[in-house]
Amino acid sequence: MAKTLTALAGEKTLQSKFVRDEDERPTVAYNQFSNVIPVISLAGIDEAGSRRNEICQKIVEACEDWGIFQVVDHGVDAGLIADMTRLAREFFAMPSEEKLRFDMSGGKKGGFIVSSHLQGEAVQDWREIVTYFSYPLRARDYSRWPDKPEGWRSVTEQYSEKLMSLACKLLEVLSEAMGLEKEALTKACVDMDQKVVVNYYPKCPQPDLTLGLKRHTDPGTITLLLQDQVGGLQATRDGGKSWITVQPVEGAFVVNLGDHGHFLSNGRFKNADHQAVVNSNCSRLSIATFQNPAPEAVVYPLKVREGEEAILPEPMTFAEMYRRKMSKDLELARLKKLAKEQEQLKDVEKAKLEAKPLEQILA
Repeated sequence: MAKTLTALAGEKTLQSKFVRDEDERPTVAYNQFSNVIPVISLAGIDEAGSRRNEICQKIVEACEDWGIFQVVDHGVDAGLIADMTRLAREFFAMPSEEKLRFDMSGGKKGGFIVSSHLQGEAVQDWREIVTYFSYPLRARDYSRWPDKPEGWRSVTEQYSEKLMSLACKLLEVLSEAMGLEKEALTKACVDMDQKVVVNYYPKCPQPDLTLGLKRHTDPGTITLLLQDQVGGLQATRDGGKSWITVQPVEGAFVVNLGDHGHFLSNGRFKNADHQAVVNSNCSRLSIATFQNPAPEAVVYPLKVREGEEAILPEPMTFAEMYRRKMSKDLELARLKKLAKEQEQLKDVEKAKLEAKPLEQILA
């Protein structure tokens, strides 16, 4: 069995392990773009006055509406973005054996894998990833960072630093909107963790049957996503009844609020409900930078507005919140798989019954 998707991308039919149930399959094309997700310029955000207030208001409205928005004029150098994207493409273009030197299956923390690092997934996602942990600095394990292509480490270090800074700036805005000190959300993370996940979605033989990344919300505080111009990121705000494909914007970062940010705001700011679809025409690349709280950070609303109740019954650690989320997701997938198998068994029994002569049925 191929351990990368490179060999499978040329096949005419999709292997069954990638085939989603009908209710999970994409309903909107990867390139049927919508412009409902706001694109916000951050030019002037560091200056006091009306311009900063205007930017902050747009960010707050986007978080209350979708939990997702795009930012431009963000201060991250275009050359650095270009280098990061180039190196990512070069990594996935390497032969399978080179990528598999960093195989992270078996519980390794960081490296390369197909689909997902989660164990027990019923259906696989159509993607390859390389992931590494960049913050806190003391937790960096460079042995799990690719040593090819040349320049990967120095560029990714710079990229991680710039995106951590941008994420903290955006969290300051949301803290102020909640009537708290600027550092409130960052402090609630205790010692902010940062994980970078580089996603590669190869051409897919039957993209209407699968997903590049299944529907989910991010568990952490805030996520910054750099995507190419192909398209494939989709969002919903009605529980998956309808989907929109986010319009790619050159040089922009898509900002998703995660579960942790949602809970800290007592549900005021939405956790972005999203997925990724694939296509049969070309590959797609995206780079997600997840800013998460420390495992011991307390998850509970920082402020409950008058007339509201806390959306969590009691405080818990982020580690416990994450464990519950993953357990719930895997249990739902297990139950769905079981129900499907039972339905298939019923169909087999029904077919056997229909094939019998009437006198045997009545005997």
